[in-house]
Amino acid sequence: MPPVSRNLVLVLAVVVAAACTSHPWNPKKFTSNEELYKESLRRFQRGKIDDAIAGFEQLTLDLPARDTLLSRSQYWLGQAHEKKGEHILAAQSFSHLMESFPDDTLADDALLLAGKSYRKLWRKSSLDATYGESALNTFNTLLALYPNSPLRGEAEKNIRQLETEFAKKDYDTGVHYLRRKAFDSAILYFKDVVKKYPRTDFSRQAQLRLVQAYDAISYRADRDDTCAALRENYPRDAEVRQRCGTPPVATTAPSAPPAP
Repeated sequence: MPPVSRNLVLVLAVVVAAACTSHPWNPKKFTSNEELYKESLRRFQRGKIDDAIAGFEQLTLDLPARDTLLSRSQYWLGQAHEKKGEHILAAQSFSHLMESFPDDTLADDALLLAGKSYRKLWRKSSLDATYGESALNTFNTLLALYPNSPLRGEAEKNIRQLETEFAKKDYDTGVHYLRRKAFDSAILYFKDVVKKYPRTDFSRQAQLRLVQAYDAISYRADRDDTCAALRENYPRDAEVRQRCGTPPVATTAPSAPPAP
């Protein structure tokens, strides 16, 4: 046999022997939950995410309901799912942690991570907003349940960003109806933006579009009220001046002549 072929046979034999002697990952073989937890965490840290998921899932089934190791297992199970891009499974794991252990030190962390996982599932404001709503509700739950959490600032930042995305979604829908001359529908969406998301710049833009819609259907009183609000809230805004013009000059009634 040629030397090259002999070397190839030897390499293949070593590979086959290694495959035969290696043992597949089996979380059920561990006799201790603590050992399974440590090994699952070690595999997560080494990038063996599927093994980690299998280990932590087994722990969530085997651990007693009040075992504090259960909250850690749910936390790392969520992290492992997130690592794989399985955002909905990650959010569910983090939510289970908070629901089962609301007083755990990881509870507010889990809510923040659950909100972020839901948010990743809402990639564009034009898409169905169900996961965006879940994210917003989750961040608001964090603020309500854990008002002193050090994660409060990050949750508030996410809420502001989500509100901007929701405002854009409603604003764009209003513009769509406005272009089609469906003024009543457009007005409803623009009013929703102003009412629900006053902290966003889309509130200003929606009010400007309201003026445009009111002009189109000759709703003079509504137009004047909207312009008055715009002038008060944005006194130096060029678009406001262009759309609304200068405010009307108040006239004073002539004083009555003195009584004889």
